Amino acid sequence: MAMAEKKNEYPPGVEADRKLLRFDTWEDYLDSLIEIADLRNLRSIASARTIAALGYRAYGDTLSEREFYTRRAAIHEIVYPKGKPYVLVSEGADLEDSFNRELAVRERANRIGILQSIIFIRHYTRGGFEISGYIDFAHRLISENWTPFFKQGKTLWPRDSDLGYYHWRHGTVRSNISRNYKVSLLIILDGFNGGTVGDDHPLLFPALGETSFRLLLTKNHPVPTSAF
Repeated sequence: MAMAEKKNEYPPGVEADRKLLRFDTWEDYLDSLIEIADLRNLRSIASARTIAALGYRAYGDTLSEREFYTRRAAIHEIVYPKGKPYVLVSEGADLEDSFNRELAVRERANRIGILQSIIFIRHYTRGGFEISGYIDFAHRLISENWTPFFKQGKTLWPRDSDLGYYHWRHGTVRSNISRNYKVSLLIILDGFNGGTVGDDHPLLFPALGETSFRLLLTKNHPVPTSAF
């Protein structure tokens, strides 16, 4: 098992829209575009706002009233998200298992969105066939119940709905979009909140530009190895 992680940062588009938070109303936004010469010549704040609304006082596109409130509400939710209740299912679990312990350490941060962890996991069937995949930990935390994994000894297996999935015996290869990532080139992952996680092969190279922690699974019991 290998794990790549990144802390969320705002992409350029989000950073640009953050400026809208300075304005409480669309009129305030238009006032920021008005030039002193407009007030002197037009002698009317209403007329000056009309000129600004028509796009004559902005270097880029001027937002309509609807666009302003829609985008301001969206950026406000990103920058100041409402608290969402959650339960840490790893609390009280037997964390002698090193794999569960590493996941438990990261559970809260992944649930509240300040950290995103990608788990690479590989299993072999009794016939020796590989089943492996890349798991968006934050995505699966909210899409399934993790109590069986932390408290009932259930083994974590990749699914064909995860970021990446490979089943040697069936000849199945899948790549999917999660809530946080899309697969650009095989296992080069672009985060929707900015940043890229890449990994040529988790057993050969560390994740590019990210923090990677590796655990080798032996009979379903992870054995920690040197961190990359």
